Amino acid sequence: MIQHRGPISGIAAWRDTYVATAGYDNQVICWDQRTGRALARSFHDHLANQCTFSPDGRHLLTSSSDYTARLWTVPDLRLVAVFAEQEDDVEMSVFHPSKELVATASRDHRVRVYDFTGRLVALFAGHTADVISVEWSRDADEVISSSDDGTIKRWSLETGAMIANLDMGGVETDTIAISSGGTIFAGNDEGRIVVVGPTGQKDVPAHDAGIKRLVLDDSRHLLVSLSYDRTMRLWDVSSGRPELRDTSALPDDVWPRSCAFAGSSRLVFATFGAGYRGYDYEERVWDTAEVPPTGGVNAVLPGPDGPLTVGDAGVVRRDGAPVAETGSLCNFLTPLGGVVLSGGQLGKVFDALTGRELYQHRSPLNCGATFERDGERYAVVGAYTGEGLLLRLRGTDRVEHVADLPLHVNAVKGVAVSGDFVFSVAADASATWYRISTLEKVATVEDAHDKIANGCAGLEDGWFASVSRDLKLRLWNPERHAEVLPTPHTHSIKCVAASDDGRFVATGSYNGRVAVYDRVERGWTEVVRPTTAGISALAYDAGRKVFAAASYDGQVYTIGG
Repeated sequence: MIQHRGPISGIAAWRDTYVATAGYDNQVICWDQRTGRALARSFHDHLANQCTFSPDGRHLLTSSSDYTARLWTVPDLRLVAVFAEQEDDVEMSVFHPSKELVATASRDHRVRVYDFTGRLVALFAGHTADVISVEWSRDADEVISSSDDGTIKRWSLETGAMIANLDMGGVETDTIAISSGGTIFAGNDEGRIVVVGPTGQKDVPAHDAGIKRLVLDDSRHLLVSLSYDRTMRLWDVSSGRPELRDTSALPDDVWPRSCAFAGSSRLVFATFGAGYRGYDYEERVWDTAEVPPTGGVNAVLPGPDGPLTVGDAGVVRRDGAPVAETGSLCNFLTPLGGVVLSGGQLGKVFDALTGRELYQHRSPLNCGATFERDGERYAVVGAYTGEGLLLRLRGTDRVEHVADLPLHVNAVKGVAVSGDFVFSVAADASATWYRISTLEKVATVEDAHDKIANGCAGLEDGWFASVSRDLKLRLWNPERHAEVLPTPHTHSIKCVAASDDGRFVATGSYNGRVAVYDRVERGWTEVVRPTTAGISALAYDAGRKVFAAASYDGQVYTIGG
């Protein structure tokens, strides 16, 4: 049976005929929209991020973290061309509205244009950070791109030059959509839709958290916005300014990363499950059919009775046997007294041992760490909106919210504790130190990493380790200076963990490789690739003196020993 084994990150539709999905299991699947039956599938070498149909429905274009975009026939998904010059993840690629050309947006800071044979036609360099979104102008050979550098740029295919540089006030803008009249709709990390039209620029407050995707149906003058505040909003843009037409809370299994206009009044959405989910915006009704869960593991916590795991389906397992359900994708497992904290896309903090809800935040959650202060036990949980939720343990299993610590202005990707410090890293490459004894911020280093930071770990006596998409391991001393070490990794490093004494530091990447660094011998003592799926999390098993490596393939691998 053809279905996804990991979350669906991208979705597209062509009229009322086909739906295509791209997943974290490397799969691309073409579905019959009328029956929901999978027609064909193909594979990338790494995570598939997005997909889109050609205007005539004859081809599908996919974007991947294997540094390529690929062109396929529809519906059989036969490979036509590979666009392979990118030097980092391809986040998005799009068809020219009338010519056999495609444009790609890459985290290598560049935009490229190819023809259908795979020949590179143009290279546009000028962004100073990852390019996340790209679109073609509807009436000219122009490409518009948005980047984490807080700008939107227009490029001329004819001259190869930049036509315009639009400053978005330094706010990251993940998604853009272009109308046939040339109006640019941009969704930013502050939850606003920025409208750039012939008479100037306007801001429309739209969501309570960052906007991750805008999708435009130009013929019907409808715009969809998806946000990490867990809502979908439908806007009428016939006047050029978005007017709210509908809003809906997202079902727990919907990932607000991608959606598409399908046949009639139907929208289709990416999910954390094995298939997609639909919504009728005229009837304002979601599909009620169950989306089968996937088995991917996002966090692991070793223990004497076997590892505790949780993942995309929100099912908590002990040594493979279910013990609780949270109802949504979860990203971390952090023990605090008699509970184990977990949470993810719903913004809820759960006790992973029972599935009991402990606290509700306004945005998704990424990570957690614990410490003691004045005889009481605390946890800090990192949120997509930059806060650290400070939680205090009451008794053995009650948790109260104390405050939100302003750790970062962007998503917190990792948090750790060592000595008298809480250390955190963020998607904007920054690092922050808080002093535990006073709960005051000590410092933030804005350019702590060269690219997005993905995780951190406490070592000992105020030392920390952090990893980034820049493929480096950083060892931070208590004076906040880092030793930057090259790693054996060739793809983005997702996670890091350390032995109890801080001597060994394990790093795991999105292509399944684990590398262990010995701080005493000052070298990489072990480099293994136990799976071709990504390593999602690492934890140290003190009882067995090995590392546990969780994977998107649903397995936990033992490293070392």
